[in-house]
Amino acid sequence: MKTKIISIAVICLLFISCNKNKSIVVTTDDYHAAIDNVTQIMIHDIFSPPVASRIFVYPNIAAYEVMAQNSKIYVSLQKQLNGLDSIPKLDPKIGVNQPVAALIAHMELSKQLVFSEEIVETFRDSLYQKWSDENEEEFEVSKEYGLKVAERIKKWMGKDNYKQTRTMSKFSVHASQPGRWQPTPPAYMDAIEPHWGEIRTMVLDSASQFKPIPAFPFSLDKKSPFFKEVQEVYDISKEMVKKGDNSEEIKIAQFWDCNPYVSVSQGHMMFAKKKITPGGHWMGIVKIASKKSKADFAKTVFAYTKTSIGIFEGFISCWDEKFKSNVVRPETVINQNIDENWKPLLQTPPFPEYTSGHSVVSMCSSSILTSVFGDNFAYTDDTELQFGLPKRKFASFDAAAKEAAMSRLYGGIHYKAAIVNGITLGENIGDFIVVKLKMIK
Repeated sequence: MKTKIISIAVICLLFISCNKNKSIVVTTDDYHAAIDNVTQIMIHDIFSPPVASRIFVYPNIAAYEVMAQNSKIYVSLQKQLNGLDSIPKLDPKIGVNQPVAALIAHMELSKQLVFSEEIVETFRDSLYQKWSDENEEEFEVSKEYGLKVAERIKKWMGKDNYKQTRTMSKFSVHASQPGRWQPTPPAYMDAIEPHWGEIRTMVLDSASQFKPIPAFPFSLDKKSPFFKEVQEVYDISKEMVKKGDNSEEIKIAQFWDCNPYVSVSQGHMMFAKKKITPGGHWMGIVKIASKKSKADFAKTVFAYTKTSIGIFEGFISCWDEKFKSNVVRPETVINQNIDENWKPLLQTPPFPEYTSGHSVVSMCSSSILTSVFGDNFAYTDDTELQFGLPKRKFASFDAAAKEAAMSRLYGGIHYKAAIVNGITLGENIGDFIVVKLKMIK
C-alpha cells in the first residue's frame, strides 16, 4: 500500500513537472482582445482620430517586429520605415515564445500611449499571471525580449515630432475671410491637431507626396462649382428627411459616423457621446477578416500592423492638406447663405473640410486589406453593435471604403470633391505602401 502511494506521488510530480515545461499557448483571440482593450480605452479617454492612429500603429509595429525575427515568412520593417534602423536580435537558442513576447511588447507600448494606463495594466497582469503559472521560465525570458523590443520602438517613436507639436500654436481663425474654416456648433471647438502634417511619416517621403488636386475656390455665385457642391449637400439632406429614418442614406451615415466626441446639449448642460474613430472602425474590420480567414497569430499581427501603418500615413497626409487648403464646412456656408436653421445629420467635426479623412483612411485601409486577404473578400461588419447600430454586409473592402466615403455626404459634413479626391488620395497611399513595404519573403 505504501509503495502504491509513493508511486502515485511520483507520477503526480512528473505530471506537474511536464506541465510546467509545456510551452505557453497564445491565441489570436488574445491579440484581438489586446487591440479591443486599447480601442475601448481610446473611447474612454477621447482621443482624436489622428492621435488614435498613432496609438494603434506603434504597439502593432513592436509586436510585428518580434514575430518577424527569424521568421521564414515575414520580413522586419527595420530600415524600411523612416528612422527605424535596428531591432534587438533574437537568439533562437534562449527559448523565447514569440507570441508571448509580441503581446508583451504591444501591451507595454499601449500602456505608455494612453491616459488610462491602469486598464492596460489590469489586462496585462491577468495574462502575466496565467503565463507565469503555465511556464515561468519561458514567460520570463519572453518578457525580457518583448520589453527590449518595446523600448527600441519607444525610442524611435519619441523622434516622430509628436512632442514638439504639443507645444505649437493653436489654429488661427479668421472669420472675416470668406471660405476659411470656422468652428461649428454646438461646441464651437478649436481645430484639432493643426500641426499633424508635421508628424514624421513612416513610408511616405513626405506628408504631401500624393497631394490632391486643389479644392474648388470659394464662391457664392450659384453657378460656381463650389456653390453647386454646397447646394448638393443641402438638397440631399432634404431628400433624406423626406424618406424618413429608414432611408438607406441615413443608415449609412450613422453606421460610419465614427466621431469620438459628439457634443450633446440638454438645457444648460453639455456632455459627450463617445464612439470609436475611423481608424478604430477599420481595426475592427481587420479583426473580422482575420477571424473569418482563420489567420494564424503571425498573420493576424501582420494584418493589423500593415493596416495601422496605412491609417497613420493617411491621417498625416490628409491633415497636411486640411490645414493648407483650410476649406469651410457645409454647415457654416448653408447657415449663412441658404438656411440658418439647417443642421447636418452628423455633427460636424472640428477641423477643416478638404479632404475627407474618412475617405482617405478607408480607401487606404481597403487597398492594404485587399493585399492581405484578397479581392472580393465578403464579410459582415458588426463593429458598431456596441453603439446600437445593426450589422452591415459588404462584398469587398473596396465596397465598404466607398460607402464609408459617401457617408460623409449623406451626413452633411463634406462636399463631393473632398470625398472623391479623398478616395484617390487614400488609394494612392495604400497602393504605395503595398508596393514599397516588403513584409513577406
